[in-house]
Amino acid sequence: MIKIFNRNMQLQSILQNAYAIGYETPLNELWSASFSMPLNDPKNQYCKPFNYVEVWDGDERIELFRIMPTLTTKNENENSVSYQCEHVLATLIDDLIDDYAQWTNFTTRVVLTDMLQYQEVKRWALGRVAFTRYFHYGIEKEELYSVIMSIPRPFDQQYQWNFDTTVFPWVLHLDAASNEIVGEARWGKNIQGITKESDPYPVATRIYPYGYGEGVNQLNIEEVNPTGKRYIEAEPSIIEQYGIIKYVWVDRRFEVAASLYSSGLAKLNELKTPKNLYTVNVVDLKKLGDLNRFDVGKLVRITDEDLGIVDVRVRKFKKSDIYGAPHAIELEIGDKLDDTGTTQADLERRQQINDTYSQGATNIDSHSYVDNCDPGHPAVIEIFLDEGLVNVNTMNLTFKTEGFRSYSRATEGGGARVDTTSSGGGTSTSTESGGESTQTSSSGGANTATSSSGGGTTASSTSGGGTSKSTDSGGGSAQTSGGGGDHRHVMFQTTGSSGGSSQSTAATTAGGLTIHLDGNTPTMTNFETLSASGNHSHSVTIPSHSHDFSTPNHSHDVTIPNHTHSVNIPNHTHNVTIPAHTHNFTIPNHTHSITLPDHVHEIEHGIYRLNTMPSSVQIKVDGNIVPINDLNVTDLNIIPYLAKDSGGRVTRGTWHTIEITPNNLARINANVISRLFIQSRSGGKF
Repeated sequence: MIKIFNRNMQLQSILQNAYAIGYETPLNELWSASFSMPLNDPKNQYCKPFNYVEVWDGDERIELFRIMPTLTTKNENENSVSYQCEHVLATLIDDLIDDYAQWTNFTTRVVLTDMLQYQEVKRWALGRVAFTRYFHYGIEKEELYSVIMSIPRPFDQQYQWNFDTTVFPWVLHLDAASNEIVGEARWGKNIQGITKESDPYPVATRIYPYGYGEGVNQLNIEEVNPTGKRYIEAEPSIIEQYGIIKYVWVDRRFEVAASLYSSGLAKLNELKTPKNLYTVNVVDLKKLGDLNRFDVGKLVRITDEDLGIVDVRVRKFKKSDIYGAPHAIELEIGDKLDDTGTTQADLERRQQINDTYSQGATNIDSHSYVDNCDPGHPAVIEIFLDEGLVNVNTMNLTFKTEGFRSYSRATEGGGARVDTTSSGGGTSTSTESGGESTQTSSSGGANTATSSSGGGTTASSTSGGGTSKSTDSGGGSAQTSGGGGDHRHVMFQTTGSSGGSSQSTAATTAGGLTIHLDGNTPTMTNFETLSASGNHSHSVTIPSHSHDFSTPNHSHDVTIPNHTHSVNIPNHTHNVTIPAHTHNFTIPNHTHSITLPDHVHEIEHGIYRLNTMPSSVQIKVDGNIVPINDLNVTDLNIIPYLAKDSGGRVTRGTWHTIEITPNNLARINANVISRLFIQSRSGGKF
């Protein structure tokens, strides 16, 4: 039975009149189907190119296919239309990777999932994945079907692609091939005919795998092969049987040695023994209760008196007409043989792929460096290696040492406060000097007036009063000097009348006393003692005592009138006599502070070269010391000293540093020349 669906998976029609329905299911290849329709059947209108076809074999659903436009034929003589179909897995051919894509150290599931993201219409999703491998895959300008089918080819284990198209999106599975024997084909029971075909060529017992690149840059397996050789050999027993047969296998799609090595092993296993293919015509007895199955990818045991008993895998299941010959099955069992057409097509396909792959080219890169340096400031040359760099073929360092060079003799300087270095104190003695008499220059006398000053009143600072005590003094006896002579004492003096009579007058004295005198006594009359005479002296005794005096709060005012000072200097000379002597001076610990104001020094331009040279240099590459100290070096291979990754390759995507350190002031003139192999897989066309 045939069902037709449009491209949106909507059922269009069931073709009851379809006949000559056949299908082929090769292992890990694209399945195909075919059917015919009467030319005048109106349902031919649904059989449009790229419409989907569901093929049934009785009650068993075979698979989902799509009609191919180039293989639809009409035959008016037979009044029929024939349609050729391919499995819907071919929809992956409609999509491609149009640039460069790379997967390194990712699992098989991750790689397949990422590849399916390139579908324009998401028809396929990933299901089971029975393998976990970490190969490197680099793809450029390939259609998606071929890319996905190539993923398990380097595996050293049998695999089988399976699918489920009863759901949408359709599901793709990558399973391990079964080693269970599910059927038996025996002559006289279910075998109608058997053919064994052997192909001794190409037989190879030693294979040389090569990947991308050319010349010395072409990828080989030497670094990953346990033997360290560029080739892989078959087991000694096979070599003993067939001898050494060499085979060069080139596939430039491989960019990683480990992936190339694994694929080389798989290729050697394919080529090391002659291929045997059994074509068996079997009668399908399932409807009669026979439990033998001949599903593609399964192991089948062939029993024949002449050929013996062999267990081989079903490579292709083919039924030509499910209605006309429902029991006739043709099986291809064993090794797949490449006919001339297949081999030529594969070679052409690989050539097309190789033509579109970027193989790369070797480039020469030069880094120049010229600068001054000294022991504290080495010459530093930095080189960046891009992540996309494929190979570092060579990297050589050449340099020469020259005299230190400057270009001026002064520079501008802003002001600053500078402390000199500290110095410890000490006692120093100057040079000795003999004494002598020295006469200063003569000078004539003159009358000199100082500068005039205006007078003024000046108040001293105010002082608070207080009580002060003089120093104590011991008492004593003092005698005045003796003196002779007559003398009188005034006792009273009248000052005025206070009344009285004619016989007497009352008068007052200076002391305020009232006395009665003769009425004729005048006012202001002194009353004295009688005259006395005789030498005498006075004795005075002064006891021990002290003097206290009190000073009140007060201030002092001084008034200075306008005045000048006049000095008269006569003519004179100065004579100085210096005896023989030395000078001693002591300097304590001290620092000197200097303040420099902002200032500018004029620059004297020019080229000035130091006339001394260092005696040796030290070379470091990525921190590794190179055992060479020469001042001049030519073509020094520095690859052994560059930083490496865990695989021993020069690290990419990072800076590499070369340091040249002289033991004195110097000028280094250096050049690093590299030969690098690159591929044109990044950037645009600018």
